Amino acid sequence: MHASPFRLLQTAAVAATGFCLTTLPALAQTSPTVAKGDAAWMMAATVLVLLMTIPGLALFYAGLVRVKNVLSMLMQVVAIVCLVAILWCAYGYSLSFTNGGGLNDYVGGLSKAFLLGVTPDSTVGTFSHGVVIPEFVYISFQMTFACITAALIVGGFAERMKFSALLVFTALWVTFIYFPMAHMVWYWAGPDAVSDAAKALASAADGPAKAQAEAALAAVNADAGLIFKWGAIDFAGGTVVHINSGIAALVCALMLGRRVGFRQEPMPPHSLSLTYIGGALLWVGWFGFNAGSALEATGGAGLAMANTFIATAAAGIAWMVAELIYRWKFSLLGLISGVVAGLVAVTPAAGFVSPMGAAVLGACAGVTCLIFCTFIKWLLRYDDSLDVFGIHCIGGIVGAMGTGLLVSPQFGGTGIVDYAANPGTLAIAEYARDAQLLAQAKAVGLTLLWSGIGTAIIFKIVDIVIGARVAPEDEQQGLDLTIHGERGYVYEN
Repeated sequence: MHASPFRLLQTAAVAATGFCLTTLPALAQTSPTVAKGDAAWMMAATVLVLLMTIPGLALFYAGLVRVKNVLSMLMQVVAIVCLVAILWCAYGYSLSFTNGGGLNDYVGGLSKAFLLGVTPDSTVGTFSHGVVIPEFVYISFQMTFACITAALIVGGFAERMKFSALLVFTALWVTFIYFPMAHMVWYWAGPDAVSDAAKALASAADGPAKAQAEAALAAVNADAGLIFKWGAIDFAGGTVVHINSGIAALVCALMLGRRVGFRQEPMPPHSLSLTYIGGALLWVGWFGFNAGSALEATGGAGLAMANTFIATAAAGIAWMVAELIYRWKFSLLGLISGVVAGLVAVTPAAGFVSPMGAAVLGACAGVTCLIFCTFIKWLLRYDDSLDVFGIHCIGGIVGAMGTGLLVSPQFGGTGIVDYAANPGTLAIAEYARDAQLLAQAKAVGLTLLWSGIGTAIIFKIVDIVIGARVAPEDEQQGLDLTIHGERGYVYEN
């Protein structure tokens, strides 16, 4: 779970109710100072996440398609990054990480549209009391998450969608699907707002003052997205990024239809070397994705880094061994697919589980994703071109549910911090397995419904207005020439 930039830690006004915590007794205002180490780490993490998108994801996808479509995949990923970055600054950041008033459970407001009021001196809270980072850094970090989530979807319908339709679909999808999901999962008042309200309640005398303090604490706790209030935990985007994009990719693939020649002619990856390079860059960049989500250069970031190593390695080995059992071959495509499955699964768990718990989670994801990318896909005959659903949605579900179990201190997990229990400390709440797993399941279910139904509506509108699929003859010739007028490779001197 990410900290919300809506609450600058210097202020803790409860906008939803009109209560102002500064009017309550014994509350001292402080002005936290940005630690240069934290700021430097978060800037580096932001660049790493961009690295995993361009060139990482772009090359990973480009190698998996046929040679006549390699350039189109590179084009689509980079264009999506550019488009979403603009929309993020225009209104996406505000919709994701500000208070949305009456719709606050589902989406933020427009108080920071076009980054209104954000200055080089603006700061946002982290997960520690009195620790802040520059708001521009946080904006950029979260921007990269929005960009890669939208870009992941294109793998589901690769080689057959119009470029113009893709851009319109992407703009609508991030607006109505991604930004609300980010708000529902990650928006909250921040540790100091909760702690300060709890301190004020503890020091308030009985009577009107205590009633006011109780109302203020309730308002602070209520100032959060719906899934966050359910108690679901998602360290770096199992629901927001992976389940969200994975189910969207499947819906688009089903509505767009199968590729011409699907199951009638071979469609092997044209360059596993490119896919390997892209996969390697994904793994490197993922350290920014996971360890950066700690929002500080702390032991928590170190735990996320270690888990990103071990879960990924375990998933790669598990996929490779399982593939040997049913194919009698070790394949590079299988190994690198397992690596990505492990990265996906550990994303929601990175800062919550032990390294050995991460290894178990990765191994489970490797085998489960293999089954969905082979047997289930073959059985149901859907054309998820690059296995976005099988790896990202299924891996995200394994990770989200596994996080709810393995966060338990009994399994070496960190437990979940209760910021109100002992104000000013990072007190660990008592772990309740059934309640936590229920919260995780509700988060997974809402993500599947929100993204699945919303994607279907958006895709249908785009298809009706401008048409989503290229003509059959253009698809057979390849999108590189028919849409972009270029070739991915030119061999003549």
